[in-house]
Amino acid sequence: MGKITKEFIIQNELGFHARPAALFVKTANSFQSKILVKKGKEEVDGKSIINLLTLAAAKGEKITVTAKGKDADAAIGDLKKILSEIFKG
Repeated sequence: MGKITKEFIIQNELGFHARPAALFVKTANSFQSKILVKKGKEEVDGKSIINLLTLAAAKGEKITVTAKGKDADAAIGDLKKILSEIFKG
């Protein structure tokens, strides 16, 4: 079982709001790996839009995305593509 972690700095003026969170969750749910998103000391399930939105990640804040599982590499690759379009990472 693999584990891959990638950090992103949020550049979007609106932060990690509903639209990018929905796209992130849709992509995360297409993989078997467990997806975790962390901001500061709070870590949530990256396959739940409600959990992602509770992070209230604003512009300039760092989030850390971790994938754990057999398809972790592919999961991080796809999630990186999505987040890189929205945020700088």
